[in-house]
Amino acid sequence: MNHLRTLYTFVILLFIMGFSKAQYQDSNWPVLKTYDQEHTGRIAMPVGGIGTGTVSLSGYGALIDWEIMSRPAKGFNPLYAGVQVINRTPFFSVYIKEEDKEGQALLLEGPVPIRFDEGYYGSKAPNHGLPRFTESTFQTAYPFGQVLLKDKDLPIEVTVGAFNPLIPGNTDDSSLPMAVLSYKVKNTSDKSITISLAGNIPNFIGFDGKEGKAYENINTYKEENGLKGIHYTANKEVDIKSAQWGTFSLTTNSDGEISYRTGWKQGEWGNSTLDFWDDYTDDGLLEERISKQKSNMGSLAIKTTLAPNEEKDIRFFITWNFPNRLDFQHKENVGNYYATQYKDSWEVAQKNIARIPELENKTQTFVNAFINSDIPAVIKEAALFNLAHFRTQLVFKTKSGYYLGWEGIKDNDGSGSGSCTHVWNYEQTIPFLFGDVAKNMREVEFGYATNDEGLMSYRIHLPLETKATSFGLAAADGQMGCIMKYYREWQLSGDDEFLKKNWPMVKKALEFCWIPNGWDPDKDGVMEGSQHNTMDVEYYGPNPQMGFWYLGALRATEEMANYLGEKYFANTCRGLYENGSVWMDENLFNGEYYIQEIVPPMHLDSIAKGLIRVKRRLIADDPQYQLGEGVLVDQLVGQVMAHILDLGYLADKENIVKTNKAILKYNYRENLMKHPNFMRSYAYGNESALLMADYPEERPKQPFPYFTEVMTGFEHAAAVAMLYEGQVDEGVKTIQDIRNRYDGKKRNPFNEAEYGHHYARSMMAWAGVLATTGFHFSAVEKRMTFTSDPGNYFWSNGYSWGTCEVKEREAILTVLYGQIQLDTFSLEGQGKKKLNGEIILVNESLTVKL
Repeated sequence: MNHLRTLYTFVILLFIMGFSKAQYQDSNWPVLKTYDQEHTGRIAMPVGGIGTGTVSLSGYGALIDWEIMSRPAKGFNPLYAGVQVINRTPFFSVYIKEEDKEGQALLLEGPVPIRFDEGYYGSKAPNHGLPRFTESTFQTAYPFGQVLLKDKDLPIEVTVGAFNPLIPGNTDDSSLPMAVLSYKVKNTSDKSITISLAGNIPNFIGFDGKEGKAYENINTYKEENGLKGIHYTANKEVDIKSAQWGTFSLTTNSDGEISYRTGWKQGEWGNSTLDFWDDYTDDGLLEERISKQKSNMGSLAIKTTLAPNEEKDIRFFITWNFPNRLDFQHKENVGNYYATQYKDSWEVAQKNIARIPELENKTQTFVNAFINSDIPAVIKEAALFNLAHFRTQLVFKTKSGYYLGWEGIKDNDGSGSGSCTHVWNYEQTIPFLFGDVAKNMREVEFGYATNDEGLMSYRIHLPLETKATSFGLAAADGQMGCIMKYYREWQLSGDDEFLKKNWPMVKKALEFCWIPNGWDPDKDGVMEGSQHNTMDVEYYGPNPQMGFWYLGALRATEEMANYLGEKYFANTCRGLYENGSVWMDENLFNGEYYIQEIVPPMHLDSIAKGLIRVKRRLIADDPQYQLGEGVLVDQLVGQVMAHILDLGYLADKENIVKTNKAILKYNYRENLMKHPNFMRSYAYGNESALLMADYPEERPKQPFPYFTEVMTGFEHAAAVAMLYEGQVDEGVKTIQDIRNRYDGKKRNPFNEAEYGHHYARSMMAWAGVLATTGFHFSAVEKRMTFTSDPGNYFWSNGYSWGTCEVKEREAILTVLYGQIQLDTFSLEGQGKKKLNGEIILVNESLTVKL
């Protein structure tokens, strides 16, 4: 096939990337969406690596939500000297000196959002009284965020940028504990001007926004290997075993005259800031101050000149290293893996800052390839912005090397511990971008959380070595989904050793369905026992939610068993699947959608151990909190997963299509103003959404608790189900309704919430990319498939990624990272091409003609 390799590969790569190595310094970061000033007040884009914590770039340029100490910290902006009235928190500023004019200084921020206007001491905004730019706009294509600052009375325009390297398939370089800050300052006048940029951060080691307290810590100025900055360390009084103990650093490698303060002058009222401001506006240089104060401020300034119309990119770097993480239940120190790679935050800077241009280049290659794809813009937005969740305190990696996640995060704590299986089932982002992380999480589920009877604890306790199975309760949807995910990770990686390692436990997890008084005790392919599930209740009797997960698990296990030569077990799975599929269509499909057949358990003794969470709730002969004949918004999520895994239809295709139509017909609300919701409100007022359930016929007296709510992860699942069935307009509109609610004015575009901020379920959004591109990949069978619709599409399998330009019976497949080997390549409906093990290396293209 080498004769088909294109000679113009490099040209294609330059077009996709939008820049070359030589153009790097002058290139602009990619932009997918722009938010005007009215829609920036709620924006907080997390900046940090996988499992490291984050600081967020606000929509108006401030650094907020300092979540770098192993816990969520929404709204935490560290206070200098603990003075709340003044609210002096981290800020970056610019000094401007024009010819024949006095110097002036401003925060590198736009106007204060009105939500801060009223407090018992006046404005509640951090650094509320300091001068600012009059105009601000936010542009982004995650992980890049940019705030464009303008002011008609100033001779400069500034672009405040922040990012952290994000390179799919390269987990290590996407897990750096740092925020890269770019301040592009342009002289818009016809005369030279002098500027000085200053970063100011208090030393808050010892306090994370909830626990600990302020200490008289140590700030030290350092210069080493071209790097200059303030290194923040702890007072000896800070407990070295606490989560609040560690180091952070503020550094720069930009050219210019450096000045600094390792402390601010002590003073009453606002005198400390006054002293800084007078010193700074005098000549843009800082004079050292030495003082002993709690949470003392460290300041670092860079002074330079700008010729007329000249622009300079001045960079700062914030790095951190906090090694301790305490398990929330047992308070044992499970640690942070990233911190084992460095001595302290200064070493983080020393080892990585010189590599930032390379990593930034690769990150831009990924983002440009993705946002330039011919995928509906709102699907790209939902997929890319929800990827940010993965790099918040939602996910962490213990010092022993295992990834776990919360369901979401509260303002100061995790929410829903232990990689909750029935929530994380929906997440489709990590496996297709960071396959090694996904495999690691499956190892935790089957290697630690599943006991010898096959019961998988749906919340995985820490430490794994001693507590993983101690929760002792199984979720029917969670356990079946994990089986399907194991199959997915094997297919995407092609790693047979991974398959074989935990195959015995995968089998046990499926066989657990068949235990006496279990989920399918009569072994007929129909789930009917006590089924704890993601609605936080047990369903009794057959239903589509668990039914499709079960059918999907049977199909996935059949495929794995056949591959391993276990024909008898594979045939067992096949028989159960076929029987269950027919039964669901004949008994649960009512002509429009699938319903639940409620089968009361009659007494507790008929429920196997570990299958009911709150026994006191059970009315054995009349169970409450059931779905019944409701139209469940995500009743096809198991089918969605089967489509993602290329396992085909689990039930009659026509019924699947009709069900999507019924969900839109009954669950859609163009306006929620008159909708009665009795639980949490993630959407309300004049917003459009899909309800969790609707009851066009009979409604149980007490349906499952969330039936009146709206939750984005479930809406994404419904939307993807529509996309897979060719109901593209309907699916896109459903996603658009979600993103309209997260518009920067009402809610943060990087924070789709459910039971907490940055909810894991919303990472289902990546499946919208899979559905619209028709992408399927098997490293086991060495095959790849795309839609036959003409266009240029991004693809990723968790280890490699690139683009595929589809033409009429032709495709140009380009690898931008990693490499792939293919025996066959297919375009949907147009056939396949045998490639006989063709290997496509990074920066190579292959033209395939069918």
